[in-house]
Amino acid sequence: MSSGLGHDSRTHVGKVRKENEDAFCSRPGKGVWVVADGMGGHANGRFASQTIVEEVGAMGVTGEADVSLDDMCDAVADAIARANATINARGVATKQMGSTVVILVAEQDRFAVLWAGDSRAYLLRGQSLLVLTRDHTQVEDMVQRGLMTIEEAAKHPMKHVLSRAVGVNATVELDGIRGTFQPGDVILLCSDGLSSVVPEQDIAAILSAKGLEACDDLIAASLDRGAPDNVTVTLVAPGQSRRPAIEGGQ
Repeated sequence: MSSGLGHDSRTHVGKVRKENEDAFCSRPGKGVWVVADGMGGHANGRFASQTIVEEVGAMGVTGEADVSLDDMCDAVADAIARANATINARGVATKQMGSTVVILVAEQDRFAVLWAGDSRAYLLRGQSLLVLTRDHTQVEDMVQRGLMTIEEAAKHPMKHVLSRAVGVNATVELDGIRGTFQPGDVILLCSDGLSSVVPEQDIAAILSAKGLEACDDLIAASLDRGAPDNVTVTLVAPGQSRRPAIEGGQ
């Protein structure tokens, strides 16, 4: 299953944290890209995010050349289940740890996004930036149930408290969305080190101007605003040249 999509990724520790607990994985030959944002402090968070990208990166699918998008999504879900079990077992033995994750699976002109937590996927189509994911946070859950407005949620002191993540519980559920690529589309996967710091209108402007070459500019935009957290970005686009992932990725 080869995607034929251009891609690029970057990660940065930011300006406050001492260690980068984010991780990413690019497997264009399988049509899979992953961004994971670990939590639990230093080694624990890094272990969680690395476990996810290692499991997804190493997964094999029988008859891979002919595998469908559905089959690959199932394989990704199985890999996340294995990662969840590994992280949860170690968390019980030491202390709680976990990781958010957002995954793009692509086959020719079709794609799926799977996620748990508040790492996000965006789609730039024309001049419009669409949020493909919904944050799994306690505050966002209250917004969805009509208990809080979007404006109230943006100012809530607990807005980053997760309601779902990989490794925290014995099982984990991934949400998913599917779509079809159009010419000029760019998909952005990112940790909340970007989405919680850089306004969406600025993200849209950078992507519109730079397309697949926007990774460094997106990281710089977070750094310019203080980068209080690690920040990781992956860009995937049809019909564009690809560049290698660097600095801390797989």
